[in-house]
Amino acid sequence: MEKFYYETIKQDAATGARAGILHTPHGDIETPTYMAVGTQATVKGVMPKDLKEAGSQIILANTYHLYMRPGDGLIKDAGGLHKFMAWDRPILTDSGGFQVFSLAKLNKIKDDGVYFNSHVDGSLHFITPEKAIEIQNNLGSDIIMAFDQCSPYGADYAQSKTAMERTLKWLDRCYNVHKNDNQALFPIVQGNVFKDLRAVSLKETLPYAKYGIAIGGLSVGEPKNIMYEIMDGMLENYPANVPRYLMGVGSPDCLVEGVKRGIDMFDCVLATRVGRNGTALTSTGKVVVRNGAYKEDFTPLDPECNCYACRNYTKAYLRHLINVNEMLGGMMLSLHNITYLNKLMRDMRNAIIGGYFTDFVKEFYAKTAGTYKQF
Repeated sequence: MEKFYYETIKQDAATGARAGILHTPHGDIETPTYMAVGTQATVKGVMPKDLKEAGSQIILANTYHLYMRPGDGLIKDAGGLHKFMAWDRPILTDSGGFQVFSLAKLNKIKDDGVYFNSHVDGSLHFITPEKAIEIQNNLGSDIIMAFDQCSPYGADYAQSKTAMERTLKWLDRCYNVHKNDNQALFPIVQGNVFKDLRAVSLKETLPYAKYGIAIGGLSVGEPKNIMYEIMDGMLENYPANVPRYLMGVGSPDCLVEGVKRGIDMFDCVLATRVGRNGTALTSTGKVVVRNGAYKEDFTPLDPECNCYACRNYTKAYLRHLINVNEMLGGMMLSLHNITYLNKLMRDMRNAIIGGYFTDFVKEFYAKTAGTYKQF
């Protein structure tokens, strides 16, 4: 039996939505699923035991940041990322490609790899596809990503085509060097907002999608309707027997629209980022709890939520914590937001299996009243 394999449990008859199970050495993942982001081997402000209580099945860590600090060699010596951060469930690491292009102070992209200066201390580094795989091998994550070039929104056709073609060449190099059968390598589809480039990228990527396939380069500044159009164009050509992962997407409306379009896995820093800034994601829409309207509101963030924050604290108290910069405020809102997104994914899964997914989507939009459009 393969260490990694995916099985479809139910597919919605009216949309591309599907419910499944991804089997991994560190446990099964029921899909669709949201992955909380632990960029530097921790989900900001949330303890691992609380992540489990919140329903997190898998978390994401970042190759670039861990390579910079504390170093992938140190993590390997510590026994790998699971042991280093005391997380015994699945972990996915991204390739680091997006951070190399977006965070590095200077970078020079060549066909053989990327030269860049660290955003931490300015030191010079060179990452190749082979190096990206080596780093992730050292980290010991369950799911690793191929090194890719993500062209920014606004890039012209020629630039986007060059980045897409380079991503395909790098994918082949990643595939050839990766020999660890305890890690599943996911290729990444690129092509910016050009449907023909996306179609070529997807077609050429399919032979490498043994365990899963990722969609990169979306939710990077383009309007949501354009992202949905790009996803619509790819849906009928996705592989059926592996999970599909939409990278960097995590607002509730985008999760719903992604699931509608056949996506199984998502990740985003949004839940903890907006939580630290005083915004809660709830079943009735966005709640900016730091606002004065909640000064004397002694109700929980979300009556449909059973997280620690909603069981114990009121909006008034959480508003107070946020406005006086007490760390507990950001911790509680982050925990709540992760709990809410995990519940949203479970509810969609149940709706798919139960045959009422379309009704679920209508109810979601009726209850949230478009408050998530700003994300």
